[in-house]
Amino acid sequence: MAAVAPTGTFDAPAGKLPASARAWALYEGGRMPYVLLIKVYIFIPYLATVLVGDPVAGQSLVAKLGMGYGLLAALTAPLLGAAMDRIGPRKPLLGAMTAVLIACCASLWWATPDGLGLAATCAIIFVAGLMFAYTEVLHNSLLPFAAPRAQTSATSGLGLALGSAISVLLLAFILWGFALPAKMTAAWLPAAPLFGLSAAAHEPERIVGPITGFIFACGALPLFLVGRDAPRGIGGGVGDSFRQLKATIRTLPSHQPMAVFLLSRMTYTDGLTAILLYTGIYAAGVMGWGALELTMLAILVSCFLAVGGLVGARLDRAFGPRRAIQVELAIVIAGQMLLIGLAPDRLFYLPYAAEPLWNGPMFTTLPEIAFVAVACFNAIGTCGCYASSRSMLTSLATPETVGSWFGLYALSGSVTIWLGSALVGAVTAIWSSQQAGFAALIALLIAGAIGMAFVKEPAR
Repeated sequence: MAAVAPTGTFDAPAGKLPASARAWALYEGGRMPYVLLIKVYIFIPYLATVLVGDPVAGQSLVAKLGMGYGLLAALTAPLLGAAMDRIGPRKPLLGAMTAVLIACCASLWWATPDGLGLAATCAIIFVAGLMFAYTEVLHNSLLPFAAPRAQTSATSGLGLALGSAISVLLLAFILWGFALPAKMTAAWLPAAPLFGLSAAAHEPERIVGPITGFIFACGALPLFLVGRDAPRGIGGGVGDSFRQLKATIRTLPSHQPMAVFLLSRMTYTDGLTAILLYTGIYAAGVMGWGALELTMLAILVSCFLAVGGLVGARLDRAFGPRRAIQVELAIVIAGQMLLIGLAPDRLFYLPYAAEPLWNGPMFTTLPEIAFVAVACFNAIGTCGCYASSRSMLTSLATPETVGSWFGLYALSGSVTIWLGSALVGAVTAIWSSQQAGFAALIALLIAGAIGMAFVKEPAR
């Protein structure tokens, strides 16, 4: 049995992951379909193109939503992390916030012009985005207590890989059960969309909300049953939490590696999260894809996200998290530059007569196939970078202040949402071009990669 340090963290050699670490990873796995099915590929594109009615105006609205809940999370998440350091156990509050997020997902079934309407749907997305940011702080800060120190990178990568694998299975089910039966007939497909769902009423896009909520509930349950919680802290009220946060921030000048890392991470995650958030909207608007194509794109990208989580863990072990992050950012920068050079009539910036290469139901032209390939290439670097970034913080932090550090870590991630979204929204509105909004994010990735060159990595 693994020894447990007085701080409540594991101190054991690498080996088979304990049940607590697997439960931590499964929570992450159950949480990720919210990102891929709701925020990126299916529901948010439906909101932008159907509820709003205009892809460019929809992208701008989604950017403003992301900016709103991201800014609020940025202002409050560090205090939440500091409060958890003083309170200790995270699971009670994490359970309550998880329940709110699940309820928000389930309610999206009624997101129609004659049902919830655009305003109420946006309010639900706002609350869900805030809860997602808060649960990320609490869940991330449990990592040093759930997994042995030698296995935090493997546990982090496993969680992201599980999330991608679960998302692939869900997306494949949605494609088989809802999207394809409305477009084609085959012996291996249902004769009509399951449960009598109507493609004309966009019910396949809306059903992802309840499905995502159910899967998240199933994935979260083991963490609350067998997952190890942080030990009881020293307590204190809001004022004490503020003082804890201020004390952590005051250590930044003397903790230069952490300060440079958080600043760099804030910059490059601006680009990564915005790319992930707007890929579905971008594909719907620029390539003209509907629910069928977006669902298939999400399946393929999710497969490579799973690969990215595992590749990130291997790069981390081989070269350390700093170099792993630099390699992963280089992958995304190259992929993003290729992606914005694609359109139905353009292949890597060159005019192209998009003649069909085959008679399939989707991705029939060379620019479409190239778009899918580049998006999958991007996914490897994106997911690997998320896993390596979390590992980088745990290597720089101390267990006693890990909640505060992950609060500041969430601050950099939340700044990503509102700053990256604001950049996309502003450039898209000024130039009336989705490609211009996407291109602006490359500068953030480059700046973050340069910053990582100045992070001094601890001895391995």
